[in-house]
Amino acid sequence: MAGISKPNPPPEAGRPSLPEVHASIPLPVGGHWFRRLLAFLGPGYMVSVGYMDPGNWATDLAGGAQFGYTLLSVILLSNVMAILLQALAARLGIATGCDLAQACRDNYSRPVGIMLWLICEAAIIACDLAEVIGTAIALQLLFGIPLIAGALITALDAFLVLLLMNRGFRFLEAFVIALLVIIAGCFVVQIVAAAPPVAEIAKGFLPSKEIVANPAMLYIAIGIIGATVMPHNLYLHSSIVQTRAYERTPKGRREAIKWATTDSTIALMLALFVNAAILIVAAAAFHGTGHQDVAEIGDAHRLLSPLLGLGIASTLFAVALLASGLNSTVTATLAGQIVMEGFIHLRMPAWARRLVTRGIAIVPVVVVTWLYGERGTGQLLVLSQVVLSMQLPFAVIPLVRFVSDRRRMGDLAISRSTAAIAWTVAGVIVVLNLKLLFDTVFG
Repeated sequence: MAGISKPNPPPEAGRPSLPEVHASIPLPVGGHWFRRLLAFLGPGYMVSVGYMDPGNWATDLAGGAQFGYTLLSVILLSNVMAILLQALAARLGIATGCDLAQACRDNYSRPVGIMLWLICEAAIIACDLAEVIGTAIALQLLFGIPLIAGALITALDAFLVLLLMNRGFRFLEAFVIALLVIIAGCFVVQIVAAAPPVAEIAKGFLPSKEIVANPAMLYIAIGIIGATVMPHNLYLHSSIVQTRAYERTPKGRREAIKWATTDSTIALMLALFVNAAILIVAAAAFHGTGHQDVAEIGDAHRLLSPLLGLGIASTLFAVALLASGLNSTVTATLAGQIVMEGFIHLRMPAWARRLVTRGIAIVPVVVVTWLYGERGTGQLLVLSQVVLSMQLPFAVIPLVRFVSDRRRMGDLAISRSTAAIAWTVAGVIVVLNLKLLFDTVFG
């Protein structure tokens, strides 16, 4: 077709990432820049799903209810870190034709590669755990389905992923974006109803020493970072940017990096709004009204409508939670496939992969719900995000190392100044995690 670039053949060396959709989405040749941007929009929004999944809800609700607007600065910091790291992941995939898992397998010894694979699988299961809990709670809030039954129902979403993938990758992206619009719309209404003080919100975006000094606040802060900057998203992004049929030439790759970075930056600004909105609504509704102990999604749902004076507020909250859980299903499945194929060359059907990881995640949810009820699942949700944060350095450090290496990246390697910033971000993540570990063991 005139004006459309044809899909390029796979890279010469090795198997392409996600071969069934590799370079499958054509791009316009010439024309207005906006057409090029629209053709690249999609991967960034799929990545942004992981930055507003049910795990974020638990940490943002707890942070807003307990500490007001103070932790908004952590949400902003983690979002800036996410924008940088996702841009680096996209650059790696476009410049080398390899996703992050493939790059790790090619550059590290087999024992190290197996270790990194197991760590990443644990991160995906921790993320899946959050999705099981979030979706089960949403089903309970909307339809009165018991938590254990809701957790078991979530196993069926494997077939949703299979259906979407069979319709094509662009259809998958459209489904994800539609659910993101629903989530954002729900929170716009709740923000308006909450009418939070603008001055307090602005102050909350400024860093505070208390965040590091207060162990309880630091625990929630690191949970927010873990829930926002998710390790498996780096593997995911480095792969799905390759679905575009950009020219596999230095000029074509450079242009693709520009548009892919623009796509992910715009999408992650939406994630910033959603995460900040959850914390702001929690701070406005709970922190100053004697409900600082609200940390459970169910409690938040029960109290939102009466405290905000808006009858539909609680329903919108539950609808957004369900949309978040469904969206996270799609991206976690893809990330699991990419990680498994990249590290150990093992392919599984999407539905089988999803049933395995979801089955592993369902077991602790059912056990904890049976023993401790809803409060136990809420604590498990926050813990899953801290576990994700502890695993983050094992994805970030290899990524920064690879994109800084001119032998691998050529002229598309990042500059020394960008590398310095990236290594600083990696260092901050490692230091925060070490402090959390120290406080947990000896505190």
